[in-house]
Amino acid sequence: MDQSLFRIGELAAKANVSPRTIDFYTSIGLIRPVKRTAGNYRLYGPETIERLKRIEQLKKEKYTLEEIKEMLDGWKRISSEEQISRKLTDLQLSLSKLQREVKELEPVLSRLKPHQARSVCKRLMPQTAACVEALLLLIDKATIL
Repeated sequence: MDQSLFRIGELAAKANVSPRTIDFYTSIGLIRPVKRTAGNYRLYGPETIERLKRIEQLKKEKYTLEEIKEMLDGWKRISSEEQISRKLTDLQLSLSKLQREVKELEPVLSRLKPHQARSVCKRLMPQTAACVEALLLLIDKATIL
């Protein structure tokens, strides 16, 4: 057997999902085996591991399996440039939404006592700054493309 191909059990262990999940995802077309052995075992390529990890991440983000299938199928059809452009647009929309939510919180934050405000800011500032910096870097890279 080709060393870069995996049976269901091996794939399940590497992707940290159950073999039943792999069977189900195969049955609904989320993943596809690369080939079959003489004994009719399904064999999956290494790219399937990444695809499974992406599926599980999207599930954690509350996407349905049908939505995930549409997304993954759509990514195969579009160029990487279009994909980056769409993702940046999505990120800009998310940033706008977060800015609106911050403005909604400003009245609440202004009523906090100084020690409460410092505590909240200490917890939020590092993550917020890192997110904003990452978004700005991505947006700058997009203008270069």
